[in-house]
Amino acid sequence: MRHVHAFGDDALGDLDAVGLVDAIQSGRVGRAEVVESAIARTEAVNAAVNGLAYRAFDRARAEAAEPSAPPDTGFLSGVPTFVKDNVDVAGLPTMLGTDAWTPRPADSDSDFARLYLATGMTPLGKTQMSEYGFSASAEHPRLGPVRNPWNTDHTAGASSSGSGAFVAAGAVPIAHANDGGGSIRIPASCNGLVGLKPSRGRLPLDKEVSRMPIRLVTNGVVTRSVRDTAAFYREAERIWRAPKLPPIGDVTRPGKQRLRIAVITRSLLRESSPEVRELTLKTAGLLEELGHRVDHVEKPPVPSSFAADFLLYWGLLALGQIQMSGRVAGFDRSRLDNLTLGLDRLARRNLHRLPLALIRLRGAHRHTARFAQTYDAVLTPTVADETPPIGYLDPTADYQQIIDRLEDWVAFTPLHNVTGEPAISLPLAESANGLPVGMMLSAAMGEEVRLLELAYELEEARPWARIQDV
Repeated sequence: MRHVHAFGDDALGDLDAVGLVDAIQSGRVGRAEVVESAIARTEAVNAAVNGLAYRAFDRARAEAAEPSAPPDTGFLSGVPTFVKDNVDVAGLPTMLGTDAWTPRPADSDSDFARLYLATGMTPLGKTQMSEYGFSASAEHPRLGPVRNPWNTDHTAGASSSGSGAFVAAGAVPIAHANDGGGSIRIPASCNGLVGLKPSRGRLPLDKEVSRMPIRLVTNGVVTRSVRDTAAFYREAERIWRAPKLPPIGDVTRPGKQRLRIAVITRSLLRESSPEVRELTLKTAGLLEELGHRVDHVEKPPVPSSFAADFLLYWGLLALGQIQMSGRVAGFDRSRLDNLTLGLDRLARRNLHRLPLALIRLRGAHRHTARFAQTYDAVLTPTVADETPPIGYLDPTADYQQIIDRLEDWVAFTPLHNVTGEPAISLPLAESANGLPVGMMLSAAMGEEVRLLELAYELEEARPWARIQDV
């Protein structure tokens, strides 16, 4: 195992974000000391994991050097973090995981960045991602692959790959991620983290993303503990309240209600690998031991056309991204990877099929809503097989090879982006090779509280492995 981490005897220790807040507020550590430790840790592991898209270390130092936090600074004041490189932060470039144009600093914070930074966290910079977020592995031919700290021969998942790698390796306790097809949950699974994709509308979206025909993307975080994820959503809700969703509030412990849970190990396209299937059934067994009723269900409750429709819509997004990028000064289309270009071609050749595909995708929530009348939650693996090695999803390979492998591996997560329902990946399992394997729980629209309570219960019953103990 070529694992790498930066946990040690410094201001960060092995504290999660909530623990670090307590250490800062009690005076055991200072904000400047915490930021210096996070910078040192980032530099120590970045050579191995390659998660850094842009350094903003001096800015972070200046923010941490202020004598004290302003009175209105959020609960997470002083906690070091990173922002994924597809959200604008004033003064930092946004490259969307590509090098097809020359970087320039953003003029202002995006709507989401404004909320994220209002929680009080101190950004150290931007994290690397797959090109435009289309691949589940960030393996840029010139920027280099983002590697998994548990085993650097393997991918860190994507598109929120750099964020996942840095949180897992101990550089920061929490980092921004967002999810348009699994990009919070897949890196969480690969890197042994907690990754909650919230309900559509739970957090603000930037203008470009909110104009999508189907708003697939949601913002969120990856963390090492359930309480950090819960604390982030509590603090975000205090700043910006989703008007059409029930509040999350302050979730701090397992729920008492026993639930009826469906377990599904087969996607619309394939059965999970034997190992992942077995690990999922063991998690189902744990839920039964905890008193929940678990029923085995053959496949997801949506039509078989879903996978092809989602892929076509993914192609439409690639077409749109390329058109928008073409308006950027110095844009060089020849520097785009084969996956992006292949998705663009797919959309252009099948534009006549898009209207019906969109109608079917928009109707998917009706199928899952009916399913939710029977089941309180659904358990599946986060991905259908173990985390692949670097090169398996090489974006310079033939497009058809890439897309076949992506559809094979990323088999469960896209459903919740289409329906808008929440889902959380938890690091409850481990492969025979010692890599984390995420288990995913989903629920009806607005039911993040239920998922967080379940997550607390499972974390308590089966504490997950820590990289520093390997």
